[in-house]
Amino acid sequence: MLLVGVAVVLGILCAFLLLPRSQKSSKSKEIRSSADSKKESKVYSKAEVSFHNKRDDCWIIIKNRVYDVTSYVEEHPGGDAILAHAGDDSTEGFFGPQHATRVFDMIEDFYIGDLKL
Repeated sequence: MLLVGVAVVLGILCAFLLLPRSQKSSKSKEIRSSADSKKESKVYSKAEVSFHNKRDDCWIIIKNRVYDVTSYVEEHPGGDAILAHAGDDSTEGFFGPQHATRVFDMIEDFYIGDLKL
């Protein structure tokens, strides 16, 4: 009888502790998905991208996708190397051996649209 009582109490505690976690994770998924839906894909010509070629206004193209990396220029571990292709195609440099694999996820934070082909 005592064992059954302990099992019931433990079951209730487990359910109580797990419930807020599952609600919290579903809320974070909702926030993330609503943020993603606000990110509309825009199309830019190569000429438009070429105007953004300075330290304080830096766009790059990687695999026909356009990224505004202006806020990252000063933090770039490779110094001014990011500016070598500012306003132009940086695909080759981006996929060079100097980059850790985490940059492939990180770059998506800077995505602003696609290149007009």
